[in-house]
Amino acid sequence: MESGNAERTATAVLSPEEARVLGCLIEKEATTPDLYPLTVSAAQSAANQKTARDPVMALDPGAVNHALRRLEQAGLAKQVFSTRAERYEHRAGAHFSLPQQQVALLGLLLLRGPQTVHELLARSERLSRFADAEDVRHHLERLCQREPALAVLVPRGPGQREDRYAHLLCGPVDVAAIAARVPAQAPAPAASAALEARLQALEAEVAALRGQVAQLLGAGGSEPAGE
Repeated sequence: MESGNAERTATAVLSPEEARVLGCLIEKEATTPDLYPLTVSAAQSAANQKTARDPVMALDPGAVNHALRRLEQAGLAKQVFSTRAERYEHRAGAHFSLPQQQVALLGLLLLRGPQTVHELLARSERLSRFADAEDVRHHLERLCQREPALAVLVPRGPGQREDRYAHLLCGPVDVAAIAARVPAQAPAPAASAALEARLQALEAEVAALRGQVAQLLGAGGSEPAGE
């Protein structure tokens, strides 16, 4: 069934930059709600994070702004007008008629590439609640079984202990090539997953502070004080 789903991909074919920005909108809605919807600057900071991203990117403001405009044209994002700056929110759930759990999983796949069920369970803690790994698997299968499919199962390759899942928003994927690729890191034990969660929380706090400083500077309409 999964191989057939790989041929019936989602209608919205995104560039890597658009996929990254959409994943950031999904993530930040849950992790930094006080800064959401995101400004172009906040979306750029989120897209260029060094942690919880695969691959790491270095997008400039123009590329992020273009990605947001393209997502808006595709019905996957919406501009929200503000007195200080233009902001954007994602529309993935409404556009694809997805429950929050599946929106969260799609966001993680957009941000971090192919992942196992247990990786997604550990990384989804701040985005949505799942009962257990089987609950995650159930929602992933729903994403794979849609017409058109939004995700595809990647069977485990040599030396790998678990199957993985990949999103299809950037078009068809080479399942065989992904299966043969050795992940950059082995599935993290509980301690490593907890450390990763703490690093993500710290990074979110830094992004929130930067956003607040940018808002204060924008509201003042003056040059930053000498620091």
